[in-house]
Amino acid sequence: MIRSEILKEIAPILNPHLVVCNIGLPSQELHMIDDNERNFYMLGTMGLSSSIGFGLALAQDKPVISIDGDGSILTNLGTLPTIANNATGNYTLLIIDNGSYGSTGDQPTYAGKKTSLAAVATACGCDNVVEVQDKDLGPVLQDAVDSDEMTIIVCKCDSGNIKLPVITLDPVVIRHRFMEAVKA
Repeated sequence: MIRSEILKEIAPILNPHLVVCNIGLPSQELHMIDDNERNFYMLGTMGLSSSIGFGLALAQDKPVISIDGDGSILTNLGTLPTIANNATGNYTLLIIDNGSYGSTGDQPTYAGKKTSLAAVATACGCDNVVEVQDKDLGPVLQDAVDSDEMTIIVCKCDSGNIKLPVITLDPVVIRHRFMEAVKA
């Protein structure tokens, strides 16, 4: 499976929750698959989906899911020890690890070579780290959201992108409707 197929499969699990989605193509794919006010689409700031989602989880009680890529996590490894040392049970970090910088042309990442992001997260002190193959993600994600334990999921999948248009929503509109969903 490629990332867009994974997002399509897990969209029903994501739908009722607050979701902060990684920059570029992942946000465009989620927008195309299941656009709703509970999705915050990152239009810039590579590597910060996990940090923003984690901060949001700390600030309120609703479940928050951050969707990040292996390339983005590698650009902001400081987020993993921060998450580990300030764990909150309403936070799930889903790292879709396709071994490439998908939004910039599928250049290989070190996670596609020798670096294990699950091992890195564990070494940073994250207590509940699960590595799964794409086909097994749905039940693992549902269990993570239903638990009262912060979970890091590293989902291994194939690299590849689909052609789709950019998100035409104004960033101010994305922010406003997401803030309203957080308040609801």
